[in-house]
Order: sequence, then structure tokens, then C-alpha cells
Amino acid sequence: MTQASVAVIGAGAMGASAAYHLARSGWRDILLLDRSGGPGEGSTGRATGGFRAQFGTPVNVRLSLLAREALGRFKDEIGADPGYVQAGYLWLAQSEADREALRAALRVQHASGLPEAAEVGPDEIGRLNPALDRRGILSGTFCPTDGFIRPLAILKGYLDAAARHGVRVEWGTEVIGMRRGADGRIVEVETSRRTIAVGAVVNAAGPWAGRVAALADATIPVTPLRRQAAATVPCDLLPEEMPMTIFVGDGFHLRVRDGRVLLLRPTPGVAGRPFEASVDPAWVDDVARTARERVPVLRDAVIDDGACWAGLYEMSPDNHAILGPAPECPNLYLINGSSGHGVMHAPALGMLLAEIMTTGRAVTLDVETLSPGRFAKSQAGEVTDLL
Repeated sequence: MTQASVAVIGAGAMGASAAYHLARSGWRDILLLDRSGGPGEGSTGRATGGFRAQFGTPVNVRLSLLAREALGRFKDEIGADPGYVQAGYLWLAQSEADREALRAALRVQHASGLPEAAEVGPDEIGRLNPALDRRGILSGTFCPTDGFIRPLAILKGYLDAAARHGVRVEWGTEVIGMRRGADGRIVEVETSRRTIAVGAVVNAAGPWAGRVAALADATIPVTPLRRQAAATVPCDLLPEEMPMTIFVGDGFHLRVRDGRVLLLRPTPGVAGRPFEASVDPAWVDDVARTARERVPVLRDAVIDDGACWAGLYEMSPDNHAILGPAPECPNLYLINGSSGHGVMHAPALGMLLAEIMTTGRAVTLDVETLSPGRFAKSQAGEVTDLL
């Protein structure tokens, strides 16, 4: 029987970061398992590559600041370029309610160590993104240290660094069961290839985390949410250095990546098919129409249907990550539910999980509010990050 001190289920950015940080903390015999055929075939490969610290709750702001520190030393520590570019995030308010939401978030950001985020008026908005039709825009907020990252470069960096520390990676290996001992701890993981004796298990299965937890008779409130991205043909209608630009009211946002303009807006999932990740042509037409109305230069943009894609977010009830041991199983560790912030927070959450598993608590940052047990408490869900 194969043995591992830790089996990490899911080799996306989150699982790769967790495996690397565990190995760096001294753990040995770490096995990283993924049912896909190779790197980037899951949610990480479908991420649009935004990075921000402009959140509405202290813990999310601080996770971004911790991740930003990691990105700053990524090349030296990991040996890869994460592609971090400080192009900024520009949030736009079209109603008083939007403006008050941005101002409330700004107060949280300043109190949490992000002084460079600031409110901006219409004239400054026009300077930051001259392509916008500013009619109806009341104000906004802008943070110059937000920007963009390269999800696949981060994933490859962590996988390669983990391998150098002795982590074994197995692709095409699906976890199909777990066996718990008399003390409630997981002792074996059954895969599509063989059975593995384990000391601990890390659930880094992204949108599929609930299904993985259920194999150990544990439950976590993570649900998949389809997100779609429309892409234009390569063009020079907008500059590559344009900030990520987001309308608070309906969540429409856009950026330029590799010469294409990416158009995004939240949409509901497909009824009865929670893991559906196909592109809806009607949605593409609608988001393109919105883009042409709000960014006049895009009236000449042509959508490349073959370049559009969809993926899945892993949503938690309060839009915050779930980090730490599962209440029902002491050696099942959760690093789930980042609610669309997974790649950007992976450097921080992987580090913090390694601290929890090594010392019993997170040392670098207080993440008690991310404890898996919070959903059993009466106050669960009271603090939701709406940005």
C-alpha cells in the first residue's frame, strides 16, 4: 500500500501552494492528487488574472496584502515570474447606494493597512480610463497597487518548487473514497489507481470541495458558480495597462489581456446543473452590448466566439475562504470557498494552512474568522464581503 504523510486533493493554485508551503515547513512524503490530465485544466486555468486588495472586510484585505508580499518575493523564492503588474483596480459608482458601498469598503481598507486606495471623482476617472462614457458615473475608488497576475505562471511556479522539495504529483488520479479509523481520523484515501495510507488530507478541490468532503462523511458549504468571460479578437482599442474597471451596480468589468479585451459580468448558474461551465451565446451578446454602451471605442470590437470561456467559482455562504480542520474530522484540512479570490489569495492561504497544520494555529495572520466551524455558530453569515 502506498503511504503519504499528507494527501493534497486538487492540484490547482490552492493545492499547489499548500503542498509547497507544507514541504517548505518540513513536512515530507506529500502527495498531490488531481483527476485532470495536467496543470491548469481546472478553475486556475480559467481565471482572468485579477489581483486586488480592495475588499470590504478586514480579513480579505489582509489576505491580499499577505499575498502581495509573497508575489513580491515570488521570483526569488519560487523561481518563476508571477506576472504581477500594478495596473490598478477602478471601481465605479452609478448610484448613491454604490457610492456608499465603496466608501464603507474604503474605510475598511484604510483601517486594514491599504492607505493607497482612494476615492476618485469623474475627472480623475476620466484620466484613469479615458475610454469610458462617464455619463451616469458619480464617483469611484482606485488602488494603484492592485492589478494583474498570471494564474498559470503561479501554478507552474508552485508545482515546480513543490517538486524540488520532494512533493510527488499524480495527474489522472481521482479520489473516490476515504476510510476513517476508530478515532474519527482519516487513515486511508482510495483513488482510481490504488489505496493510500495517510496521516492527513488537504481538501483543495475547488468547486468540487463539497463532494470530496462527503467522501469523509464531512460537510462544507461550498457551491459552484459559473462565471463566463467574453473575449474580443486581438485589437488595439484599449491599452494593455488599462486598470481593471468594475461597475459596482451590476458587476460588469473589463480588462485587456494579451491584446484582447475581456468582458465579464456575474451570471446565475444553470438550473439543475450546478457544475455546468459552458458559454451562453445570449450572455456573450448581452455583455458585449453593455461594453459598447459604456466604452464607446468598443463599438468596433469583434467578439471571438472561440476565445470565450467559462469556469467555476467555489462559493462560500459569506464569500470568505474556509481554512482549517473540518469540525467532523480532525485530520481533514480545508482550504476552500475563496469565492472567486482563489488564485490571488493562494500564496497567503497556502502559507497559513501550513502554519495551522504545523503549529496548530495560523501565526502570520489571525484567520479565526475563516474557521470552518463558523457556519455552525449563530452569527454565521453576518459578515459578508460584497465587493
